[in-house]
Amino acid sequence: MFLLKELLMYKFTSQSMYEILHILQNILPTTSVKEILEFEVLNPDFATSAYAGTSIIIEDKEYIYRGYKAWTDLAELLQCKMLTPTCQTPNFVTIRFQKLDSEDSFHTSLDVKEEKYGTSSSFSQIHKNEEPAFLAHYLKALQNVTINKRLRVLNLGVNSGDEFEVIQKYATNFENMELIGIDYSASAINEARQKFLACAVSDSEEVPLGCGNVTFYTHDINDLVSLNLGTFDLIISIGTLQSSNLEFNPLFMSLVQNYLKKDGAMILGFPNCRWMDGAMVYGAKAKNYSFSEMSLLYKDVVFCKKYLQQKKFRVTITGKEYIFLTATSIRKD
Repeated sequence: MFLLKELLMYKFTSQSMYEILHILQNILPTTSVKEILEFEVLNPDFATSAYAGTSIIIEDKEYIYRGYKAWTDLAELLQCKMLTPTCQTPNFVTIRFQKLDSEDSFHTSLDVKEEKYGTSSSFSQIHKNEEPAFLAHYLKALQNVTINKRLRVLNLGVNSGDEFEVIQKYATNFENMELIGIDYSASAINEARQKFLACAVSDSEEVPLGCGNVTFYTHDINDLVSLNLGTFDLIISIGTLQSSNLEFNPLFMSLVQNYLKKDGAMILGFPNCRWMDGAMVYGAKAKNYSFSEMSLLYKDVVFCKKYLQQKKFRVTITGKEYIFLTATSIRKD
């Protein structure tokens, strides 16, 4: 096993990724949070159109080529953040991994449920719309449901309104839409109202604050019936329906049967990641597992897919860190 001080000066040349992974996996448990591991590798800019594992000879010595994607993937798998590499010579760079603090996460928070996702929580520091892995697939979902023809939109678990912000920028008829967002966290809903102050409606006396096409409710999703919401052209829920205080299957079926128009559409987002120490780390993690285990995630995705297909919806599944299920009605009646 390589000691840390040996690794700091180590140059990976012709070692396989199996060997590199083994070395780093043995070292990381003995390193401290925020500690930086450095090692020298062939400069990824040395070659173009070369796949990882390509053998390159420099001055009669063999080197294995890998692009930056391979190194960023490795950092994420090891629960590290990849820092800016430094260039020692034109042909070689020093890769720098910083160990993440796995306990610095809203997932481990013991706050009561409404404050776990409130404005003072660590969850409020997450900005999904700034993550390309979320934004690009969400935009594709909005495109798939033809957002410009969806006039009534319901968002369950809206929090501070991230998904509505994207719709406001992307849709060409935003002013003609009616958007309703529901969340249990009062502080998050208050923040959402501030974002849409010019077009928000109070959830108490329905007093218009602006053009009046966005309404936010602080409310329990288990009790939607008391809000008398009517039906919608589009229902969105990102990372909410799988909450432990909700019965997923009955709630989902009720949404389709009672709140979705016959020619309506749905966008469901299933988190396949964890947020820790400022990073979005790929892979859902179930209780009692020390590694990413996605059986429950895919069970819910498949259930929704089959149910919607039975109800005559066309269903697509996309994404990576967030699995997006998009459904559009194909009914003839």
